Amino acid sequence: MQKVGFFRSIHVKFVLIYVLLILVSMQIIGLYFARELDQRLKENFMNSIVDRMNLVEFSVREEITKKRMDSDPTPEQSLKNVLAEFTSDDIIEIRAINNKYRILATSSYENQTRVGQHSTDESVKKSITSEQIQDVIRIDRQSRNHVLSLAKPIFDGDEVIGSLYVDANIETVFRQIEQINGILAKGAAVSLTITIIVGIFIARTFTRPISDMRRQAQAMASGNFMRKVKVYGTDEMGQLAIAFNHLTNQLQESQSTTESERRKLASVLENMTDGVISTDRRGRVSLINDSALQMLDMTTDLVINRPIASILGIESEYTFEELIQVKESIPLDFSTEEQSYILRATISVTQRETGFVNGLIVVLHDNTEQEKIDMERREFVSNVSHELRTPLTTMRSYLDALAEGAWRNEEIAPNFLSVTQNETERMIRLVNDLLKLSRMDSKEYELNKEYVEFNRFFNAVIERFEFSKSQNVRFARNLYSSSLFVEIDTDKLTQVLDNIISNALKYSPDGGEVRFGVTVSGDYIKVMISDDGMGIPKSNVNRIFDRFYRADRARSRALGGTGLGLAIAKEMITAHKGDIWAQSEEGKGTTIFFTLPFEQQEDGEWD
Repeated sequence: MQKVGFFRSIHVKFVLIYVLLILVSMQIIGLYFARELDQRLKENFMNSIVDRMNLVEFSVREEITKKRMDSDPTPEQSLKNVLAEFTSDDIIEIRAINNKYRILATSSYENQTRVGQHSTDESVKKSITSEQIQDVIRIDRQSRNHVLSLAKPIFDGDEVIGSLYVDANIETVFRQIEQINGILAKGAAVSLTITIIVGIFIARTFTRPISDMRRQAQAMASGNFMRKVKVYGTDEMGQLAIAFNHLTNQLQESQSTTESERRKLASVLENMTDGVISTDRRGRVSLINDSALQMLDMTTDLVINRPIASILGIESEYTFEELIQVKESIPLDFSTEEQSYILRATISVTQRETGFVNGLIVVLHDNTEQEKIDMERREFVSNVSHELRTPLTTMRSYLDALAEGAWRNEEIAPNFLSVTQNETERMIRLVNDLLKLSRMDSKEYELNKEYVEFNRFFNAVIERFEFSKSQNVRFARNLYSSSLFVEIDTDKLTQVLDNIISNALKYSPDGGEVRFGVTVSGDYIKVMISDDGMGIPKSNVNRIFDRFYRADRARSRALGGTGLGLAIAKEMITAHKGDIWAQSEEGKGTTIFFTLPFEQQEDGEWD
């Protein structure tokens, strides 16, 4: 988690806000106090000057309105004496001015030359014209002190007979104000310092639990749920800390459950034989198991974040929106000329309760064997139907002819009955062979094994065919020189040899030769039966053990074959834990090989 900057810290912000609020409050209070103090001090000073002016006003009015004798002093002299009596440290100068704006007297020694001159002070003129006291505070040009100038009209009854002008030194008031403001500033600084300290401690009571919760959140993000937030009290922060600890416990339980489910899901996905692919809401692959990678022959880096339609090779047929609507499974054909490979994709949609689609789950199943089985089943049914229909059609034709009167013909009737009998026997052989294969497919048979000397057993089968053969075919034997004792089911193996030797005789020309051989290879004996027949094309050699396969269908049917003999032989050899195969060259003949398990025995064990 990124570290919080100093000035972005909630601790600093809280202290700053707290201090700023106190500072603003103090400024407002200080400004109000300073303004009121300034106004009150000035008013008090002005009132004291006005009170003294009232006393002077009475004396000045008496001197101005007094009727004088020749022996009396002049008004200027009398007024000068009166004004001199009222001078003090805070009064700089007092002037008496008549209503014609002429200066009658002044208390200032330096300004005696102005007596008798016209006054130019605006406050004097306004006091006379407005009949009200005029005041103004100015700065003296020489002393640079504050001076209060007052002009008070002098009334004689209702008539203004002049004005009393006073310059008072108000600098002491301003110095008092400055001193008081200095005291206020120092007090504010001390208060602010105390406020900051108190604010820091108050902020810590809020930020300490928050810092603990932040550290706990970082620990939870790294997977550590053992740490708990310290509860400092029962207030809202304490309740929040308790709730946070409860949340930690719930998250720990949820993570344990989720991790357990994740491991289960991962184990299921890893051990599934079917492939599983998950996509996001845009149809891009987000999860795929190993089985799906093997089925698609891809690697994880080539699959993740790619569109699912592209991965499955169906982008030209389906869009992601169309895949969401698909209800049935989709066949995927990856077959090549050399090998058949068919998958089947089952698609399900994952969505929220609101219906919002989160993605798709695609399950891939290898359907190659099933398709092969279905194809073989269809082919089997078709072949059985064809093999039964041919003799039934022949029998029906001959029976219809007999029913129409051919039975009366002594030359034709026996031939027709013979054909019908042969076709009936052929169908019986076909049905018996089918029953044998059915029992083998369902494993409903048991091998009755016994130890026999294989050369003697093989010779007995060969001699039976040699004595009963109707065509001019030679038999050639090349058997093993020593006795070979094997554990076999003699009835089942007799059927195998009968089917192979019968085929060799069927396809051998007159004057041909059928060769028999037995050799030992490791823990197996290998049996060989070879003929000089027409052979089998190389591309079809491996198919001769398929059911109903015939190299020459016309000749096979003519000789009564069902096309199941070698298929039965393969099943019986496989049941004996052996193997069977063929080698053939077209026009030169075919050789059938099969092996049987064989255990070497010490001399004298069979005595």
